Amino acid sequence: MKKMQFHGIKVLVCDSYDELSAEATKIVAGAIKKKPRFVLGLATGTSPLGLYKGLAKANKAGEIDFSEVRTFNLDEYYPIDPKNDQSYRYFMNKNLFNKINIKKKNTRVPDGQAKDVKAFCESYEEDIKAAGGIDLQVLGIGRNGHIGFNEPADKFYDKTHVVTLTKNTIEANSRFFESADLVPKKAITMGVGTIMRAKKIVMVVNGENKADAVKGMLTGDVTPKNQASILRFHKDVTVILDKEAASKIL
Repeated sequence: MKKMQFHGIKVLVCDSYDELSAEATKIVAGAIKKKPRFVLGLATGTSPLGLYKGLAKANKAGEIDFSEVRTFNLDEYYPIDPKNDQSYRYFMNKNLFNKINIKKKNTRVPDGQAKDVKAFCESYEEDIKAAGGIDLQVLGIGRNGHIGFNEPADKFYDKTHVVTLTKNTIEANSRFFESADLVPKKAITMGVGTIMRAKKIVMVVNGENKADAVKGMLTGDVTPKNQASILRFHKDVTVILDKEAASKIL
């Protein structure tokens, strides 16, 4: 594993996805052990799957306890039924929550069926605040530099909000649906400000198709055109990459 630093961001370059996942598991599990009532921010997508597998394994082995842990997910399609197998609630239940000793009432994913979506976004922010804020936020990165569903824009959005997905993101996510037409055109997402208020951030990224976004985040301008670039202003960020994702910064 190669260790690097860019603008205060710790970067770990791993030889494989398995090593990346093991390193992320070690960091996240270690943080949970120190604080039973941990508040964990979660992401969906393929990059964190190995991390979630590792956390479930550690929980089964009795190494970490999720009984008092509370979670908040970054985002959810809108509108979507939580029972839809492409919803992020379904994804989290399948890949993590059903495999650990967490109370479902302590797991929060944005409500893809919210009738008053603006009011929901405000209440999601209040719930995070009431929980004491997010202790550690897990992130991935989109091919266009998005974090959560904060797409390239003319500004950074502060709080949880509704976003219209870009054509790029719809195309990237269409592989999970029968066709691009079935991908919801909107999503509810934590704002960049919400993400930045997390005490610690761990980003996991694998694959050559993310290399440009990673390079822009770490070496380009801080710009809302690459929303992840704002992470340079956070005091505790670790980015864990495989060699393919790191190929343009090595």
